[in-house]
Amino acid sequence: MGQWILLGLAVVVVVFAIAVYNRLVTLKNRFKNAFAQIDVQLQRRHDLVPNLVESAKAYMTHERETLTQVTEARNQAESAREAAKDSPDNANAVAELGRAESMLSGSLANFFALSEDYPELKANENISQLMEELTSTENRLGFARQAFNDAVMNYNTYREQFPNNIVANVLGNFQEAELLRIETPEARKRPDVDFSG
Repeated sequence: MGQWILLGLAVVVVVFAIAVYNRLVTLKNRFKNAFAQIDVQLQRRHDLVPNLVESAKAYMTHERETLTQVTEARNQAESAREAAKDSPDNANAVAELGRAESMLSGSLANFFALSEDYPELKANENISQLMEELTSTENRLGFARQAFNDAVMNYNTYREQFPNNIVANVLGNFQEAELLRIETPEARKRPDVDFSG
């Protein structure tokens, strides 16, 4: 009788471990898929930036340093994207991508601010179209990043819950995933609040 109880407990533990393992695999694959959607938008963003810089060179002759900064930030972001694309479950690669994309966002914000001083640049149809496409891509990137971060949060939460954390730690290939954080200059600005009136 005691043997049957032990055998029954062993079967329950094995079935439970298999269920947790399968759920962890599912959640991990979901956030990897969500990252693939980010990757598409980042690739599009990175492809638009050189076209924008090249088109703006003729108008912004005194802003070579800004254009160089945008190009360098784009190249760093592209390199970080390639590294993270290969392993979106690598927390360091995703964190580095977030830092590189934040630098690119800052450089682009600086570029857009300076472009306000060049009316002929803003009037150029090609540049206007590139800026519009870049803005549209930024919006899609924001939605893709939100979906990725939600998937990462679901994975991390399930992975950290007891007794799931025991199974995840024993198996060893279910490390904590990193949220993709891209700081934008607009997010750092303090909102202007006017209480008069």
